[in-house]
Amino acid sequence: MSYRIVIAPSGFKESLSAGQVATSIAEGVRRVFPDADIDPIPLVDGGEGTAAALALATGGRLVPRRATGPVGERIDAHFALLGGDGPPTAVVEMAAVAGLSLVPAGRRDPGATTTYGVGELIRAALDAGARRILVGCGDSGTSDGGAGALQALGARLTDRLGDELPRGGAALRTLDRVEVSGLDPRLARTELLVACNPFNVLCGPLGVARVFGPQKGAGPADVEVLSAALEQWAAVLARDVAPGADLRTAPGTGASGGLGAGLAAVGAALLPRFDVLLDRLDLDARLARADLVITAEGALDHQTVRGKIPAEVARRAHAAGVPVLVLAGTIGPGAHEVRAVGVDAYSAILPAPMTLLEAMDGSSGFLADATERSLRIVMLGTRLAAA
Repeated sequence: MSYRIVIAPSGFKESLSAGQVATSIAEGVRRVFPDADIDPIPLVDGGEGTAAALALATGGRLVPRRATGPVGERIDAHFALLGGDGPPTAVVEMAAVAGLSLVPAGRRDPGATTTYGVGELIRAALDAGARRILVGCGDSGTSDGGAGALQALGARLTDRLGDELPRGGAALRTLDRVEVSGLDPRLARTELLVACNPFNVLCGPLGVARVFGPQKGAGPADVEVLSAALEQWAAVLARDVAPGADLRTAPGTGASGGLGAGLAAVGAALLPRFDVLLDRLDLDARLARADLVITAEGALDHQTVRGKIPAEVARRAHAAGVPVLVLAGTIGPGAHEVRAVGVDAYSAILPAPMTLLEAMDGSSGFLADATERSLRIVMLGTRLAAA
């Protein structure tokens, strides 16, 4: 019997792209089911690879640009111009210019890193004629609330003395005023959409400084500084730029270290990322035709059900009555929660204890081997059921 197997994984951060993950899983599938009809659908969540994936899906192209990286140095970055009908559309992938992978390990300080380059890429997209700009959020190395992006777009952020604030989230503690009269006027004529995780909020107990700051290099004291700074940012933005807006806890305001809040203040629409990103891939129809869906991510834990790719794939596959297997680099606390959203089984890919570097270096082979092991167990279960 020839099975139709959909492989719809995310990438493994700082290790494998979604496309590379799909290729490795397909290798493992072929070892067990050499005649399988494999449908690879590498998925992006707004983070690394989003611009390239959407350009490929629509017949568009990547546009290279030099821009300011997260630690303030000029780097090679890019945005995408999409093909297809409708208004000229660009994709600005924030990870391409302010992602965590662009922050050297010894300089990971989310109080100092900046989204200035994101604003520069938005301006470059406007220069290229875009009238709709989709900003993909994910894999960020910043926690500046989008302040840097607004500065690059022409906003002035000043302290009580009227001096311009330096870049970085920590500096927002001394913010007194935001002036947007110098904002690029083309923004008012452009549809600005932010593809974000709606579970991420700017402030409060689940604010980005507390939830993601430590992952970006913040210690306990740094987290408190950032939390206070982002509270100040939200308050001043709501007073000076977006009166009445909830920039503290509205869904998506915490996307990419608060970039969602900054862009929302100047008129961007914050949209659930999968509603924006997956519809172009005809994902639901492709899942419904499968006998099995295999998805994957670097870490399976309590955060997976809060807007991660495996949970989204499982929800959609479950609605079509298709079983789902998840392969993960690591399995952490709360991983069992994914069963409630449609995951039938999950498995870690590592064959033995090892260092993170060893795991990342061998991840492609580990994925192929883990896929083979899992599917041989599936075959055993099928034989027992038929006995």
